[in-house]
Amino acid sequence: MLTLRSLGGAGTVTGSKHLLTHGKQRLLVDCGLFQGLKNLRELNWRPLPIQAGSITDVVLTHAHLDHCGYLPRLLLDGFSGRIHATAASYAVADLILKDSGHLQEKDAEFANRHGFSKHHPALPLYRLRDAERALQRFVRVPWHRDVALPCGAVMHLRRAGHILGAASAQIEWGGRTIVFSGDIGRYGDPVMPDPEPVPEADYVVVESTYGNRRHDATDPAEALGEIIERTALRGGTVVIPAFAVGRAQSLLYYLWKLRQAGRIRNLPIYMDSPMATSASRLLEQFPDDHRLSEEACEQICGVATYVRDVEESKALSANRYPKIIISASGMATGGRVLHHLIAFAPDHRNTILFSGFQAAGTRGRKLLEGAREVKIFGQWIPVQAETAELPMLSAHADADELMRWLSGFRRPPRRVFIVHGEPSASEALRERIGRELGWEAVVPLQDQSFTL
Repeated sequence: MLTLRSLGGAGTVTGSKHLLTHGKQRLLVDCGLFQGLKNLRELNWRPLPIQAGSITDVVLTHAHLDHCGYLPRLLLDGFSGRIHATAASYAVADLILKDSGHLQEKDAEFANRHGFSKHHPALPLYRLRDAERALQRFVRVPWHRDVALPCGAVMHLRRAGHILGAASAQIEWGGRTIVFSGDIGRYGDPVMPDPEPVPEADYVVVESTYGNRRHDATDPAEALGEIIERTALRGGTVVIPAFAVGRAQSLLYYLWKLRQAGRIRNLPIYMDSPMATSASRLLEQFPDDHRLSEEACEQICGVATYVRDVEESKALSANRYPKIIISASGMATGGRVLHHLIAFAPDHRNTILFSGFQAAGTRGRKLLEGAREVKIFGQWIPVQAETAELPMLSAHADADELMRWLSGFRRPPRRVFIVHGEPSASEALRERIGRELGWEAVVPLQDQSFTL
């Protein structure tokens, strides 16, 4: 008997963990951190409802934090198996997991030094050394090949677009075929390839981040240029919280296009994220995983000044001349961007520009919803800056694109499980699948089990 159980990513866009069980063997697809609302973040500290040591294998669809960020903790709790991912996803995970462990150590240290944590002492969920240990468990998996896993399942990875190395995972096990969409990217994206169709499956587990929305069709370069130019005219700085992998590189692409068009020529651009700097160089390391030529990669990566040193970052916050700062994290939940928000949010001349999905409970969501103050490092920071967003820059498929990917199946699956979305988005996609495709679809609850 084969069962499916979502330990995370059910009813929320974060914490993706989908468990397949066949006999005594267990396979976990994705192992992400919960982010956003406090009650979700607290789940990261609770033990999983199963023994981590009972999981034989982990399959990673891609290496964003909400899909891979719990891996070091899984090892601390007893997991000793292998983590299977594409070569590019391993390279991205190497950046993201090390950065996560480092930041958690630094945040705990900062909280203890300034005494604003409710916990005494404040502890990191895991440390840098734990992240390094998790990376040693990775096995690099090729595209478009059947790969036998120790648990007895056979895996096949196809490109999902979204970010470098992102995959949809087909799992054949116990006489059933289950396809996990991972995070589906955009069709026609100038940097990432189109999501590849999957011919057939008995069951499909699909994300629904934008299951109830269509992306604005406005040219992203034009929209970005207008926001930057009006901010510069009033003497302000544009601060862009951006995911270091994927979004940061897309932003560099559109800023490069604006420079080519003769716009924002004299406005300095700073990439203040060591991880984003390294991620940008991965485009050159994995030329088959994106659309850009070698020459374009060099030019795009050269459009910004890269800030690695902490003192340089501090000087950037103190600099009041008009400029563009791209800095992680994308939802303003941590990282250097917090210091830039402290410096620039109180001034009406500046703009805080969001370029992707903002989960409920994050500072990004609160700012987009009009918050006039946000809490950072235990202090309330007034917000007078303009807040804006570019939803068309999202790396996630919108509702129409999700339906396009689902329509690629040559025969109807027995059932579709809708995950990785806020309840309204997941429910809207469920209704649309039933109405337009006539397929049975369900939105799983956290920890709910299904026999396949």
